[in-house]
Amino acid sequence: MTSPQTREAAVTVRVFTQRFSSTPRGARLARRLALHQLDRWKIPYGSETSDTVALLVAELAANAVTHGRLPGRDFELTLTYAPGLRLRIDVSDTRGERRPTAATPGPLDEAGRGLLLVDAVATRWAVLDRVPIGKTVRAELDLALP
Repeated sequence: MTSPQTREAAVTVRVFTQRFSSTPRGARLARRLALHQLDRWKIPYGSETSDTVALLVAELAANAVTHGRLPGRDFELTLTYAPGLRLRIDVSDTRGERRPTAATPGPLDEAGRGLLLVDAVATRWAVLDRVPIGKTVRAELDLALP
């Protein structure tokens, strides 16, 4: 028999997955649908978590469209939500040979700051191989219990 201190509450993990065209319009739609899905999961528009996810999805989707695009291939967004524990954002594309880094750009560089934002607001992030081809950029947020 377990004591009340050692029992763990059951958590229902929720998952949303959608493919989008590798275009700027597809990236915008990914961000909008991610926020809509969060609202359905009772994470309201305009909350700190919703705003953080909006930034992360916007950046990762824009990177997939800009740097991971192959003609005729979509990118994929997956949100995995464990209430009170974690929210994971996976953006997958088919360009496995182009791996992003959070290198600091020069002061006059016009690009290269997006993953610095991801690094600053995500609890952790990583680049994973995707089978059979491509890569997944994953960002996670640890969530506090309400």
